[in-house]
Formats: sequence, structure tokens, C-alpha cells
Amino acid sequence: MVALSDEHELPAGIRRLVRGLALKNAYEHGGRAVEGPVMSAVLGEHPELRPLARALATYVSQTVKEVNSLPLSEQERLLTSEFPELLRRRGEREARKTLPPLPNVDPHRTVRTRFAPNPDFYIHLGNVRPALLSYEYARMYGGVMILRFEDTDPRIKVPLPEAYDQIREDLRWLGIEWGEEYVQSLRMSLYYEVAEELLRKGGAYVDLCSQSEFKKLKLRRVACPHRNTDPDTSLELFDKMRSGHFEEGEVVLRLKTDLNHADLSVVDWVAFRVIDTDSHPHPLVGSKYVAWPTYNFAAGVDDHLMGVTHILRGREHSLNTVKQRYMYQHLGWVYPEVLNLGRLNLEGIILSKSRIKELISSRPGEFSGPSDVRFGTVASLRNRGIEPQTVREVILEVGVKLSDASINWDNIAAINRKLIDRSTKRLMCVFNPVELRIKNYTGPSKVTLSNHPENPSLGGREVPVSVINGYLPVYIDRGDLEEVKAVGSFRLMEFCNVRLIEAGEGVLLGEFVGKDLKQAKDLKLPIIQWVPPKGCVRLNVLVPRELDLTVVQGLSEPAVRDLRPGEKVQLVRFGFVKIHGFSRDEHDELIAEAVYMHG
Repeated sequence: MVALSDEHELPAGIRRLVRGLALKNAYEHGGRAVEGPVMSAVLGEHPELRPLARALATYVSQTVKEVNSLPLSEQERLLTSEFPELLRRRGEREARKTLPPLPNVDPHRTVRTRFAPNPDFYIHLGNVRPALLSYEYARMYGGVMILRFEDTDPRIKVPLPEAYDQIREDLRWLGIEWGEEYVQSLRMSLYYEVAEELLRKGGAYVDLCSQSEFKKLKLRRVACPHRNTDPDTSLELFDKMRSGHFEEGEVVLRLKTDLNHADLSVVDWVAFRVIDTDSHPHPLVGSKYVAWPTYNFAAGVDDHLMGVTHILRGREHSLNTVKQRYMYQHLGWVYPEVLNLGRLNLEGIILSKSRIKELISSRPGEFSGPSDVRFGTVASLRNRGIEPQTVREVILEVGVKLSDASINWDNIAAINRKLIDRSTKRLMCVFNPVELRIKNYTGPSKVTLSNHPENPSLGGREVPVSVINGYLPVYIDRGDLEEVKAVGSFRLMEFCNVRLIEAGEGVLLGEFVGKDLKQAKDLKLPIIQWVPPKGCVRLNVLVPRELDLTVVQGLSEPAVRDLRPGEKVQLVRFGFVKIHGFSRDEHDELIAEAVYMHG
């Protein structure tokens, strides 16, 4: 309950809530907040304010007007920085509506989930699924999500120094927050301690057989001769492993399992191996260690030591669960709950890290790197202009399923378009330009166009036009000519009506017949886009189609000059593009570079 003063002033907390809800409402509706929903939301949380409804309505109205006077980017900044709890509320509601409850939550005081990427590359859309679900479940239950970098293979899955920060950046961009962070290569002493405990308990042994020798024994379901070595001797051998006494391939530490297990990979799986870190130094710890834990050992140990209660991971890890359970049985640990997820595919776009690496290395100069817009990494999606909320909605829609799921680009485009349409400027560009000369134009010399017909808050722009030698020149798209010829007249978008006089192969000739929009509608004139010759900008749009990247060139209106790198814009009748930057040609003419997002 809110304590009300005798003077009926709204408490500071309520004023803050009104401002936050107004910003949230504006952000969710393209920059324009509406008073009614804000008022209802406040009274829904604080029904005791109903006697002050008139004063509250006045304050809501003032606040909404103030918020609507701000650009959308500033609304988003204020909402994110000053009212993050309102964004969290929305996310929690979305997750609760979408996600089924976690199994066996009651025995745990706190739900603890984890996302454990290997920093050998950038994360992609498939990796986002366990990351986002782990985060959302931790939020749903008021728990903690852990970020754990699994980097204990400096020879095969070599960690990339830049990948650690890139993964952190990608997660933050997606709105994923983690409560704890660990790096496995900095926890080696802990793994050694657990290995020693296993050796003392007889749950593991040091194997001096060659790989081929052990394979023959395993096929015959016969124990390795070192399997029953006494713990003291095994501990001495493990010390030698750590000290560098053995070369690569000479020795491994194995975990004891069932020799008759149906899957041979489970039989006495390798927990530690020797890696020559003089030849393959680790990017964080160099050549400090030579005995390195395998994935199953390090991941299994960490899930216990970090108190993980629920693991969400790909179905392909189901056999790893079987392997790790043997270690838990030896140590008397309780295995976490596991939710296996099917594979996530993005049709027509590569998600596989190994495939992306191969393409980059085998076709040098063709791809810009892991963030190339033709790939499915998180950095690629961001580079192409996809919103983080789009990725969140796609993942939450797929949810927790054991079966594989396939997403096509149209799904992503539809969600992204809905999110950005009202807050994105609309500009004109002609991609197959032909000059149109209009006679009898009577002015003015500037045309005012709206930046969005349904969102006045985006403002407008002035386009200069000028009569030269009795004609007003503009560029239109040659693709519009057939329709124009059939009707004989047309309207230049938000400008004027024109009658076509001559349509040869070269310059077109037309006649100005007025500015009345009603006249154009009554005559059902086609409305076509146009750009003026003065101040127009050459625009190159990169269009990704699977692994192909074509360039579409056009002429855009002068307002493109005012766009910033990273800004998104909708080109009328073409689609949404993201501005990547600007350059100049040999004649010092400006060229805008953009990437096609979607229609």
C-alpha cells in the first residue's frame, strides 16, 4: 500500500513508476506511449490510488507527453538504464507463458542453471537456445545462471583469446545476465584434487596401454591390466602425468565404468590426457599444465562443485550424461536434473562452427570473418540488423523440445519487422534509375516528406527539387514504367501528379498536373517512388542468399547522408537495410554501404 499525504501529492515512488511505465509503453509501440494503458497499469499495481485518479491522470498525461517528445533511441536508453526491472517483468511473463515448469524443483533451495560454451569460436543461434533457456528458467525461479567457459582442450578445440569477450558481448546483447562466471583452465588444481580422490577410492586408474592395445581389450570386454593397480601406485603415476614425465599418447587417466556397457565409448572413458603445451600453449595459462581433463570430467566435476541443479543441453550430450553418472556414483554425488534439447537449424544459413571455420580458412578474402552476414553466429545476426528481442522470441517459441526444430529466415524476418517497423524511417531509393523530366512544374523548391506515415514522432525531411531549363528532373525506377504506360499518369510519392508524355529508351518526358492526393486516388493513379538528382546518394546494398553475396546498386534520396553506421532504414518497396558505412569513389562522390535485412 502507498501512504498518501493530506495534500494528495503523488509519492515519489509512484511518479517514478509512471515514468517507467510510460517509457516502456512507448518503447513497445514504436516511440508513442498511450495514456490509458499507463494509467491502468499504475492502478492495477496500486488500487489505493483510485481516490486520486484525477491527479494521477493529470500526471500520467504530462509524463506521456514528455516521453513522446523523446526519440525512440533515448526512450530505450532511459528504460534500460533507469528501469531494468520493468524489462525483467516483461521477460518473466513471456517465459512463464512459453516454458513448461522445471522438474524436481522443490528439493533445491535455489535453482542453479549454467551455460557452458567452448570459447573456440563465436556462439551461434543453436548455442543461444540453451543459454537463453537457462537464463529464463533461473529468472522464473529466482535462481542463478552460471557462465562457464569450457576451455580444457588446447590441442583440438583451441580456445580463441577473443572468443571469451565476444561470447560475453553476445550474451549481454541478448539481455542474458549471469550471476557467476568461471573459466575451467583457471580451475585445474580443483580437477587434480577430484582426480586424486577418485584414485584413492578406486574409481579411476592410470592406463599405460597404447590406444590400440586398449581398444582390443575393450572389444573383448577384458579389463586393462592397469585397472586394478593399487591407489598409491596410481597416485604416483598421476603425479608423473602432471609433472611432464610422459609424452602425449603414452598415458591416460581412465574412469572405471561397466566393461559390458552396450556403448563401447562409455567403457572406462578417458578423464585426463597429456597434451604437449609447449607446442600447443593455452591462451590463458600457457604451458603451465600438461595433464588436462577431458570435457566429461571437467564438466561433470564443475556441475557438482557449482551446485548446478538443472542442465539444459543438446540431445547429442545424452551419452555424456551416462558417462558422468559413473563418476558421480564413485564420489557419492547426486546428479543434476537434465533437460535434453533437440538440434536447432536455421534453414539456408550455416550454424556449424567447424563448417564456418572451414569456409573462412579455405576461401580467404571471401568472408569477413565469423560475423559475416551469411553465417548464423550471434554476431552475424547482429551485424545484419536483427534485434535481440527477435532472437529471444524465436527461441522461446521453439521452447524445450527433445525433437529437432527448424527455423526459416521468414520466421525471423516477420518477428523483426514487427518489432522495428514503426520506429524505422522510410526512405526512397531507385535501383534501376531512369531520368524523368517534368514540364510546367510551378514549385516549391523543397518537398516535405514524412519519415513514417504512421509514426509522426519520427518527423520528416525536406527534399530539394529545382527546375532546370524549364524542366524538373527526377529519377524514377524503370521497373515502374509498364504500369505507368498502361495508365498514362502517375503520382510521385508524397509529391505531385504527372502525366506521361513520352517514354522512349532514354529520358522520359512528363507534365505536372497538380499535387492533389485525392485526385490521384480518384483516378487510381499508380504511386511510385522517386529521388531528385541534386544531393542523391549512390547506395550499394549487400544481399545475402545462403553463401552468395550479391550487390544491388541504386540511387537514394539525400536523407541517406544523415544516417549513421548501424542505423536501420526501410527502403520503400524494397525492404529493411542496415547502414554499414560510407565511402567515396575516385571522383569524391559519396557512396552508402548497407546490408539487406529482410522485406
